[in-house]
Amino acid sequence: MPSLIRNGEVAETEKRSVEIQSSPLKRRLRSHSTTLQETTTSISTPLILISPEKRKSPRKSINCSPNGKVNGVCNGSEIRLVKSPRKRISFPEKPKWNPKDSAQMSIVKEALHVSSAPLAIVCREDEQKRVFEFCRTSIQEERGGSLYVCGCPGTGKTLSMEKVKQNLLDWVKEGGFHEPNILAVNCTSLGNTNEIFNKMLEVYQPLKKVNRASSALQHLQKLFSQKKQSSSEKMMLIVADELDYLITKDRSVLHDLFMLTNFPFSRCILIGIANALDLADRFLPKLQALNCKPVVVTFRAYSKDQILRILRQRLAALSFDVFNPQALELCARKVAAASGDMRKALCVCRSAIEMLEEEFRDTSSTMNLLQQENTSFAQPNSSAAECFVKQETNIVRVDHMALALSRIFKSTIVDIIQSLPQHQQILLCSMVKLFRGSKKDTTVGELNQFYIELCKSSHIPPAGFLETSNMCRVLSDQGILKIGQSKDDRSKRVTLKVDEVDVTFALQGIRFFRNCLQ
Repeated sequence: MPSLIRNGEVAETEKRSVEIQSSPLKRRLRSHSTTLQETTTSISTPLILISPEKRKSPRKSINCSPNGKVNGVCNGSEIRLVKSPRKRISFPEKPKWNPKDSAQMSIVKEALHVSSAPLAIVCREDEQKRVFEFCRTSIQEERGGSLYVCGCPGTGKTLSMEKVKQNLLDWVKEGGFHEPNILAVNCTSLGNTNEIFNKMLEVYQPLKKVNRASSALQHLQKLFSQKKQSSSEKMMLIVADELDYLITKDRSVLHDLFMLTNFPFSRCILIGIANALDLADRFLPKLQALNCKPVVVTFRAYSKDQILRILRQRLAALSFDVFNPQALELCARKVAAASGDMRKALCVCRSAIEMLEEEFRDTSSTMNLLQQENTSFAQPNSSAAECFVKQETNIVRVDHMALALSRIFKSTIVDIIQSLPQHQQILLCSMVKLFRGSKKDTTVGELNQFYIELCKSSHIPPAGFLETSNMCRVLSDQGILKIGQSKDDRSKRVTLKVDEVDVTFALQGIRFFRNCLQ
């Protein structure tokens, strides 16, 4: 029996079949089976064609539910994703310190004092390793040796040797070697240069008494020329700081000290420390001829990054912030440009703290005056006092550091150099560059030739020889140069009487001179 279908439903079915045929192949294939089932339904069931739903993410599915709210919209027709708030990572900052607290102030000054040694000595790891390896090899092979540590003042030579000495003792205990006898002496404390041999003998053989006929040096030479005895099994490590104080006219003390390490059965390891880079070449030429020249380890001046790292390491032990980061960077940059002396950088930081103390004292005195004025009037005005409280800060700023730098490095000779005419400053730069090696003096003629070359390289017309000779006399009158006596002006010897650091600091603000002195 044929099924009865209303005219409207037949038309709608045909219409939908046409849409299916005109739809893309992908959608037609997915919905074909559903359409065939719907056309064979009963008369009472209306014909509904359901398109397949697209796959949604869990967040969209939840937000599109009829009962769910999307940013306050209950209807699923409008979809807006709710973004989770970003998590901000906050690093804990140290609390600011209170400069009025005397206990905190003493802790800060002690941390920045030259005499306070840090737990770890940074920026000198390579130099310490070389010295340690030298000492360890000498102890393992049971033979003497000499090493010369040189470098500019404030470059960590003495501090590094203390660290090497401690590391060496720890290594000896772990390795089961005999602990060496150690003599650490500052040569400036010796009353007589020959006294160092007496101290060496006291350490090497404490019970030995020296006869008047023989000296301590002769006894040590005899000991190190014979085979080792049972009483002298231990090695001896000598750390002689400020070694250049042992230089005499005949240089015999310094020569004999280094020669003790080269005897056949020497048990002596010598580490000499001084500032002069060419001490062994200038004062010990015989050692080089005998192939006994000491091993040289040079400590170079600290750079800006190294000074900054050392300052941060010392301040990291404090539980509060003391310096503005820009202030520390200014200190490191200026000290590195002038000398690279770490002791100078610590001195500048302590001076900047004193500037902050002065500012607090001035502020507190002004506050007291304002309070007294406010109490004398019927209507007190506290706006000025509040202004001073807001301006008050408890951290060392850049202006404090700049003032401290000017006080530390500023001197009368710096003012004189800065006020010189340009060609006299160029002549002074020529002398600084000429004397950077082992050369300590020159002639006026040689200086004039170097000055002309410097001017030509910078495209500046040089002055003549007469003008150069007159400039040398002017600089000599101001205490910058020293001119010797000679009939010929070109043969007169010229010596620089000021420090290179003062010249560099005085002229570093001008790019031309800064490039010349590099």
